[in-house]
Order: sequence, then C-alpha cells, then structure tokens
Amino acid sequence: MQQIDFMQVGGFRVGQAQDEAAGTGVTVLLFDECAPTGVDIRGGGPASRETPLLAPVADAAGLHALVLSGGSAFGLDAAGGVMRFLEERGIGFDTGITPVPLVAQSCIFDLAIGDKTVRPGGAMAYHACEQASHTEIRLGCVGGGMGATVGKFCGAPYAMKSGIGAYAVQVGAIRVGAIVVVNALGDIFDVDTGKQIAGLRTEDGHGLRSTEEQMYAGIETARNPFSANKKTATNTTIGAIVTNAAFSKAELTRVASMAHNGFARAIRPVHTTADGDSIYACSVGHEKADLNAVGTLASYVMAKAIGCGVRAARDGFGLPCARTLGTV
Repeated sequence: MQQIDFMQVGGFRVGQAQDEAAGTGVTVLLFDECAPTGVDIRGGGPASRETPLLAPVADAAGLHALVLSGGSAFGLDAAGGVMRFLEERGIGFDTGITPVPLVAQSCIFDLAIGDKTVRPGGAMAYHACEQASHTEIRLGCVGGGMGATVGKFCGAPYAMKSGIGAYAVQVGAIRVGAIVVVNALGDIFDVDTGKQIAGLRTEDGHGLRSTEEQMYAGIETARNPFSANKKTATNTTIGAIVTNAAFSKAELTRVASMAHNGFARAIRPVHTTADGDSIYACSVGHEKADLNAVGTLASYVMAKAIGCGVRAARDGFGLPCARTLGTV
C-alpha cells in the first residue's frame, strides 16, 4: 500500500470557496463522468439534498457533482449554483429539453462561529466550480472546512478549530481516497497511535480531556450538559470516498457503510443524535477490485483524512487548533 495525493485518484476536479470573516464555505467535487455513488447516513441530524437519488432502486445512474458545505440546512442552496454551472456547459441527465445535473449535498452546522447570517449559496458554489482543479486541493480551514470545529460536548468555550482533510492510497492499480469535513461533537484520535489529538479541552483550555468520560459522568439526563444545553447540537462530520474501482450504487453503499468504521476509529463518541454524520462513496474509474478490500481501505483512508483535517487546521474565531495546543 502506497500513500498518494488525493487528487491522484483521478476522475474529478475539486473547487472550493469560503467567506473567512463569516466562517463558512463550500467544497465541490465535479466528476469527469457521471459517477455511480452510494451514501450511508449514520448521524441523527443530517442536512442533505438529493440523497434519495443514490438509493440502489432509484433510476439515476450516479452524480455529476457532490457538494460538502457549511451553513446547516440553509447551506443547501449552494447546490443550485453547481447545477447552474453544469447546465451552462451541457452537463446533466438528458431530459430531451435541458440537461438536469444530478448534484447531491451535505452540510455541517457552522452557524455557531463567525456570522450566522452568512451561509454558502449558489454564487459561492458557482465560484468554487470556476476554481476547480484536477491537480490541486487546499486543506484545513478552507471550503466546507472553514467553520469546522470539534470537541463541543461542554459548549463552545472548550471546543477546538478543525477543518477539511484528505488522504489516499494505491494498491496495485486500485486507488482509494477520502475527503472529509471534520465537525464532530466528539474527540479526534490518531488512527496509528491511538493518541487523542483534538477535541474537548480542559477547564484551563491548555490540554485535552475525554468527552466520553464527561458523557458517562453525567449519564443521568439532569447532570448531562449535552441534554441540558441544546446549543451543543452543532455538529456533523461529512465526507466522501472516491475510488477508481468500478462498482454499482448498491456496492458503493456498502463501501460508504464500511467507511463509517473510519469515523469510529478516529472520532469518539460518534454518530450521536447531535451529529449528522454522512459518507458518500463514488466510483470514478473502471478497474476491477474486490468490494471488501476496497471497503476496508475506505475505512483506513477516512480515518487518516480525519487526522489530516485536524492537523491542517489553524486557529480561528477564538478557538485554538491542534498545532497551537501542541497535540500534533
């Protein structure tokens, strides 16, 4: 297994745009061809658009683009800008009248930092498409990761800044990559060492403590800060697996499901009712590969991408990043 650059998976472009002052942004994957895609949503509070297209029984062959953004449900307007960009270029499902681009989207909740009145919209997403590249991608506090944070169980004062991460590997001719916006309620762990590298900070703000221990200590509803304070419901980690292996939508749904093991390896706790955790799996090639092997690789690269998103982040909106805290 060899690590490669995420963009070397091939078959797509990535474009990003953000409002740094407002603390929100959008990341767009534009596929060279309509890409068969599956999705698995595990969190209790997702904000998503057009995911029913990806059901194995749905007629749609796949997606022309995938959008990962901030803005919570308000940010779902961004997909309209991507559709306009693609329609103008004649890309979409042929209806005999006008091409209808198939665009799915998931959003994180980032309204708690920056300017809550500014959300990614069609204009921002259109600009991201104009910037899209086959070879370059910025990571950290850019695009959909602009407003990402982690470790929010005890509220914003003890949270940390996070961002968008990516990681990819190649085994023989098979390439598997992950891109993820890390915006979790829980703590982040290095998949190789098991060390906590981000999450809930200590009372003095200079170290880390365990969200799980805090959760267990307040297991009775009246003593649990999460149950008592609905403002902690400001999360959701969203991402995608991209592979040059050829699979059907049903098989890619299984890959997305297995990739959630990467969430579980790197985020604890995960898949809570305050998270809308969602993973897409997209096929952008024609290589033959074993489904279980690719699904296992998907879990690994997703966990590594989560760590990358934390390491690439910078301080922002009064919150420190892992590098500032000295945990990476």
